[in-house]
Amino acid sequence: MCTILFSFKNHPIYDFIFIGNRDEFKNRPSARARFWKTNPDVLSGIDLKKGGTWTGITKGGRIAFVTNYRAYPFKKNSSLSRGFLTSEFLTSTIPPKKYLRIIRSKSHMYNPFNLIVGTPEELWYYSNVENKIKGISPGIYGISNSLLDTPWYKVQKAKESFLSLINTTFSINDLFSILDDREIPADEFLPKTGVPLETERLLSSIHINSPDYGTVYKTIILIDKSGVVYFYEKHLNQKDNWILNSYKFHLKKE
Repeated sequence: MCTILFSFKNHPIYDFIFIGNRDEFKNRPSARARFWKTNPDVLSGIDLKKGGTWTGITKGGRIAFVTNYRAYPFKKNSSLSRGFLTSEFLTSTIPPKKYLRIIRSKSHMYNPFNLIVGTPEELWYYSNVENKIKGISPGIYGISNSLLDTPWYKVQKAKESFLSLINTTFSINDLFSILDDREIPADEFLPKTGVPLETERLLSSIHINSPDYGTVYKTIILIDKSGVVYFYEKHLNQKDNWILNSYKFHLKKE
């Protein structure tokens, strides 16, 4: 995932609202979101190259999502897949904060990342860049390929749109429209992450589009106060068509 907005305990109907784009090389194989055959309680897409996932939820209410931290001087050639940070949380029963403590103890084995894990009752954030575990208070948040709520242009723009929208009666298409924004800001608003200027421009929009790399998944997750989960996903198929995939289920009481 490369642009994510989420609301935590900040809405009269939904305890959790998540919208996010996954940006990736278009030839990297992946599977659309579904309940896993190996673990039927887990709903997520799957990275078929490494086996992990970028975001997911379980029938018991465990939530996890990850983004890469774009800092190329710090990138290691040999490292564990960051997609397992999420999938291993989703398949475990370890409390969220304790899980992040375990991850922190071996964080040097991964390239830079941001990881958020939790439930509709508690969310926790950890990045191996700043190496601090933080509880997330009720509110509206945005994250891309820097630390949580770093004011990149696209994060700020998406966050403002998200905030204004969820204070109204909104539709799923309204949420997807935030993720569809292709504006490339002026160079003065671009972050400096160690990539060439042309690449920085390409990566600066909420929806990224190029022949080889770009937004390939759009995900929306809502959890209402009665424990009903609404999961929507659009994925880009090999014919460059967007395919909608959706699920609705009640959280299990554990």
